[in-house]
Amino acid sequence: MSSQNKNGIFSHLKSDIPASIVVFLVAVPLCLGIALASGAPLFSGIIAGIVGGIVVGAFSGSQLGVSGPAAGLAVIVLTAIQDLGAFEIFLLAVFLSGIIQIALGFAKAGIIGYYFPSSVIKGMLAGIGVIIILKQIPHAVGYDKDYEGSLAFNNPDGHNTFSELMYMMEAITPGAVIIAVLSMAILVLWERPFMKKISLFKIVQGPLVVVALGIILNLVFASTGNLALSTEQLVNIPVAESLSGFFGQFTFPDFSQLTNPAIYMTAVTIAVVASLETLLCLEATDKLDPHKRVTPANQELKAQGIGNMLSGLIGGLPVTQVIVRSSTNIQSGGQTKMSAIIHGMLLLGCAMAIPNILNLIPLSSLAAILFVVGYKLAKPVLFRQMYKLGWSHFVPFIVTIVGIVLTDLLMGIGLGLVVAIFFVLYNNYKRPYLFKESEYKSGEPIRLELAEDVTFLHKANILKTLSQIPDNSTVIIDASRSINIDQDVIEIIEDFKASAQYRSIEVQSISRKNPSLPDQVKQFQVAVLNGTQTNGKEDKMYADA
Repeated sequence: MSSQNKNGIFSHLKSDIPASIVVFLVAVPLCLGIALASGAPLFSGIIAGIVGGIVVGAFSGSQLGVSGPAAGLAVIVLTAIQDLGAFEIFLLAVFLSGIIQIALGFAKAGIIGYYFPSSVIKGMLAGIGVIIILKQIPHAVGYDKDYEGSLAFNNPDGHNTFSELMYMMEAITPGAVIIAVLSMAILVLWERPFMKKISLFKIVQGPLVVVALGIILNLVFASTGNLALSTEQLVNIPVAESLSGFFGQFTFPDFSQLTNPAIYMTAVTIAVVASLETLLCLEATDKLDPHKRVTPANQELKAQGIGNMLSGLIGGLPVTQVIVRSSTNIQSGGQTKMSAIIHGMLLLGCAMAIPNILNLIPLSSLAAILFVVGYKLAKPVLFRQMYKLGWSHFVPFIVTIVGIVLTDLLMGIGLGLVVAIFFVLYNNYKRPYLFKESEYKSGEPIRLELAEDVTFLHKANILKTLSQIPDNSTVIIDASRSINIDQDVIEIIEDFKASAQYRSIEVQSISRKNPSLPDQVKQFQVAVLNGTQTNGKEDKMYADA
């Protein structure tokens, strides 16, 4: 058990509080941007961020994961609100999706997350890093047509990730560029080893300095008039005139629509997609965790379900665990889930008390912070490491990255998973077949030794092996070690036995019930599934699953 768990979540506040402030600063525009892209009230994104931080953070078993509204659900939410006809009806679907997620947690559906290969998970992290950098470049120069938090290739304005880079050249704002350049210089300086030796700079995070500088420069530019930033180039939280006005921004679901079948279809869709995104981000966050803690996936599904129930009840968007905020938390030095909880408290307190101050933060300052996050997720050394592991790891890794950049998160992961499965199938088929008819001496029995577990994945190789057995030979199919043989494989063997009589092939079978071999059988073993071994002049081929 890690020291973090032994000492409790309050034992690392020195690290968690600074990390929570950075996560909070990044989360504010992301929550607003995703709400905007979802066609929902802007404040619904803030509500989801608050619930994801405080509520999900409290119930979650993830020490470093941060939850909130997810860009991957934006299109689903936008379509659902339009189809259902009202935001209040949609909130009911969010509430019901939380119940479904809790049920999935009790059904132990969290195990699904463990079936994604590490090459795809690492590709997801690198892909997110690349897309963060590409998406933040326009914000850094003052071109803010695409919403903050967007991860999709195609943007709502009809442009895409790459075309935005061309259009931004026509709308560069000098003030935004100056803020972004100075912010990047500060963040790079803060990463220098000598800076980390100074006690003050361990407490005061570089991103916090960057945001403060951005606000000051924005005020200076506004006073001079020449380099002033426009409203769309700043954070834009809805401002309530009073405390009652603040609580008036909360919305409640329309429970009169419980008999509407469309509600349940939407709820299932949200629950499935949100759960899948959560499990993928959970796996990725655990890989980034310096302490390599393993989060209980089923507990996370229950925590997300509780969060979505509450978010739906008070007017928030659906929540999932999100990799951008989680990775920001890790890179900012977060140690326990208190950083996620405190970030939620900061969202609540600042949205109530000082929204006007938050609305002075330039998006170009936040772009600089996210540049660093993106670079750390997609470091060149990661590409070199994956390349050294071989094509079966490198190709799914690259396909996942390209898929995420050119489509969206879930589609990119799906493409990477398909390629990874292809390599599994291909590697099972391409095992060397070393039985050479030219070297075969008439009268020598051929022994095919099957593994403990023989599945349908081995069908192609076994079929190829049996088809190349020479006529007028003796074949011993040794299944004495086999615990499970797939029915597909059994049918192939039975078909081979039926056709063997027409080729003058004698077939003998050895099962677990009768493992002894005839004394006269010479051990000439042919590998079927798992490479070769050499024993003197004999070639051996083993059927390993």
